[in-house]
Amino acid sequence: MLSKNNVLPPKIRFATFIGDWEQRKLGEAVSFLNGKAYKQQELLNEGKYRVLRVGNFNTNNKWYYSDLELEENKYANRGDLLYLWATDFKPEIWTHERVIFHYHIWKLVITTTDVDKQFLYVWLMNDREQIKKNTNGTTMVHVTKGNMEQRLFGFPSNEEQVKLGLFFKKFASIIDLHQQKIDKLQQIKKAYLQKMFI
Repeated sequence: MLSKNNVLPPKIRFATFIGDWEQRKLGEAVSFLNGKAYKQQELLNEGKYRVLRVGNFNTNNKWYYSDLELEENKYANRGDLLYLWATDFKPEIWTHERVIFHYHIWKLVITTTDVDKQFLYVWLMNDREQIKKNTNGTTMVHVTKGNMEQRLFGFPSNEEQVKLGLFFKKFASIIDLHQQKIDKLQQIKKAYLQKMFI
């Protein structure tokens, strides 16, 4: 349902939508804002703001904090589109309270009215495998801001973008719901095993 070459329409499409997709460099539609580069000694065990790091999206449950008051573009607020540009290469829509986001995360600010945030999220998620082919570094694999700004981005009309974004958002919600059920069942299974094999 996403255009393979960013211009020709995809094989599967919602009824009533016709015509080729528009193509643009990502940097022409999106600003990539760098997070705060912290030194280890600046990260506190408690403070005013949580500091969002790449690991907090994956397996690391430890949070650091900061009391620093920074310029507005260093904070992520609920609903902001973020991009993990080191090790993981994926977008995330932030759903929690205001935090300071770390240097290895970009906040993506859409600078045009003809690109929908939820659609851009879906497109970036779909683009992960291509991104992995264009990474740099050996100790910390990453993608550069310059490469991201030059990536060709294909998109249909705003109305079709909104419909596609909501379509895939529903799938993600269903997957999350089932994952929560699986996690709960795994915990119940673990508890039974511990009680039955003491």
